[in-house]
Amino acid sequence: MNHPQVIHPQELLKKEKTFNDRLAIFLGNSLGSMGFFYVCVLLDLAELPSVIKAHSVLVWVTYIAQTVIQLIALPIISTQQNIQQAQANAKADTDHKTLTYLAVIQDEQLKILKEIREKQ
Repeated sequence: MNHPQVIHPQELLKKEKTFNDRLAIFLGNSLGSMGFFYVCVLLDLAELPSVIKAHSVLVWVTYIAQTVIQLIALPIISTQQNIQQAQANAKADTDHKTLTYLAVIQDEQLKILKEIREKQ
């Protein structure tokens, strides 16, 4: 169901994407995936034995700061943002369908009112 006065949110975003746009979208989707998260966890686990053997506070601090925070927390945050964006897109689509439906009903009501006036 389309209506000329109700533009879908995706139509507002349509513009030709540059190479940089496509690359940013690809990297964002790749790095914001649970697959990338699991790869980072495996890398962290692979480093853990050498950190344990080091017996150094500095190595532990570095491991926690670089490995745990950067390689685990950031992909989770990015994945969460992707999920929230998908929910926002679904809501925008539902809102568009609702507005289109209401606009069509209004058009039908105006048509009926016009017919009633013409009969009087």
